[in-house]
Amino acid sequence: MGTVVDDAAAAEFHAFFEAHYAELARLARLLTGEADAADDLAADALTALWHRWDRVRGADHPVAYARGVVANLARTRIRSVVRERRRIALFWAPRGGGDGYAVEDPDVSAVVDVQGALRRLPFRKRACVVLRHAFDLSERDTSLVLGISVGTVKSQTSRAMAESHRLLGPGGPAVRVQVAVAAQRTGGRR
Repeated sequence: MGTVVDDAAAAEFHAFFEAHYAELARLARLLTGEADAADDLAADALTALWHRWDRVRGADHPVAYARGVVANLARTRIRSVVRERRRIALFWAPRGGGDGYAVEDPDVSAVVDVQGALRRLPFRKRACVVLRHAFDLSERDTSLVLGISVGTVKSQTSRAMAESHRLLGPGGPAVRVQVAVAAQRTGGRR
């Protein structure tokens, strides 16, 4: 990557940084619409420029080059956000004609207890339980979403359910929630 580390190059880059950082951050903010991401994108762009500073400083228009780097990073960020939103929409999409998840008279305290128990689980166990039981994904689909093996999904789900039942107690909120969900899915028949 040919980083030039002499004092003159470092001083020149520092001057470039001071003169153009705010402008590059403003460009990133306008491109992404995200104030928080703008500083990160500008910093990432300037880091990339530093790694190629010998080439950048020899360019006819180094600021234009820097703007191009920010634009490319912003494009990548936007694509990533769009992909993430599509994944979220996929999981929250209604299944089978109606939403199928609404319960007429939910046991709010039970739901709060179950959510609290889920929050106490490590991420992978929580993700397995949520994807398998709340989103009705198969073990294979869950493994694809999480990037783990089917066997890991099975073991993590089993351990998570055991830990949840321990946290909630026997016959606790989990049973009431399961009965409410089952009643909704079968049209009120238990």
